[in-house]
Amino acid sequence: MALIPAVLFGLLTFWLHRRIVRATALARPWSIVADGALVVLWALAVVGFESGRSLDPSWARPIGTIGLIWLATFFYLFLGLTIIGLLSFGARVIRWARRRLAGAPDTPQSAARRLRRMRIATATVVVVALGVTGYGVFEASRPQVTEVSATFDNLPPQFDGLRIAVVSDLHVGPARDASFTRRIVDEINAQNPELVLLVGDLTDGTIPYVRDTLEPLADLRAPLGVYGSSGNHEYYSDDGGRWLDVWEEYGVRTLRNSRVPLTVDGGTIQLAGVHDATAPEPYEPDLAAALQGSSSDDFVLLLAHQPKQAVEASELGVELQFSGHTHGGQMWPIRYLVPLQQPSVVGLDRVGDTVLYTTQGAGAWGPPVCVLAPPEITMFTLRTTP
Repeated sequence: MALIPAVLFGLLTFWLHRRIVRATALARPWSIVADGALVVLWALAVVGFESGRSLDPSWARPIGTIGLIWLATFFYLFLGLTIIGLLSFGARVIRWARRRLAGAPDTPQSAARRLRRMRIATATVVVVALGVTGYGVFEASRPQVTEVSATFDNLPPQFDGLRIAVVSDLHVGPARDASFTRRIVDEINAQNPELVLLVGDLTDGTIPYVRDTLEPLADLRAPLGVYGSSGNHEYYSDDGGRWLDVWEEYGVRTLRNSRVPLTVDGGTIQLAGVHDATAPEPYEPDLAAALQGSSSDDFVLLLAHQPKQAVEASELGVELQFSGHTHGGQMWPIRYLVPLQQPSVVGLDRVGDTVLYTTQGAGAWGPPVCVLAPPEITMFTLRTTP
């Protein structure tokens, strides 16, 4: 429903008007230009947020992308202007205390100096926010291949050196079309992986509007197959089970609280997958059901979108879990908030007896902007202890 984002973004826009236009006493005609730009960007942000949900991306994506990028700019404007506001408040308290002690009144010259400093500080924040966002657009447009390896005591020797492509969080639909998915698929195939694993959040939007963005997945190639498990965004705008059916149409074997044995030269490991931790009925994650029938001696590789699902994985004897979801924070300094919800932000970690690998994802959620959290395609190599 577009009303909620329209109202929310409208309130944020009004705050920017008060802070950038009114607080700096911006004179006409520049105040009119600034307010006009804020209103246009508000409308574009609403279009971007609803693209793929209630609006057809075929026309909404080009203009909505500008609005989504503006949301990233607003984020940095908010940070910078909030810092200035806190510093200004502190200085105001100090001035008030000094005047009370000295009995000296405020002067027009002092007020003019404060206004000049406010204008300079605000202009600086605007320039920095635009610059950081511009860099973030560039960083988000260049997913990099990351090489990672881990060694396991009970990995069958037949799987030593197995190269797995791990990809999550494409979030195609609102700002990215099928051409972005095509770039990811071509890069994965160029790495010649033996196994491809997709760890959720491939799209943002409804099936009728954005299913075409996943069509290039049909061209993924790997001797041991292409498998995937759902993320939280599969359930936001449509039915998650129907989205997984679409994946199947494009050749992705989905693991829905289930497992499949992978065999190489007589050696076997269990590949399991569960629904996202927040999946609604009837798709709640059930790791016990996924592992039913496997042996305690089996090496288990689990696909679970959120890193926090590794807590249960460790309790049930999973050796290795692949996750996404965090985006490495996506836009600095959000990464410092991620540990409040997840046991790992990015990369290799250990939760109990389970080795956890969290990829930053190949795409970006919301704004196509990444700052100090470059998107990645992970090539993960399994190693057996000598």
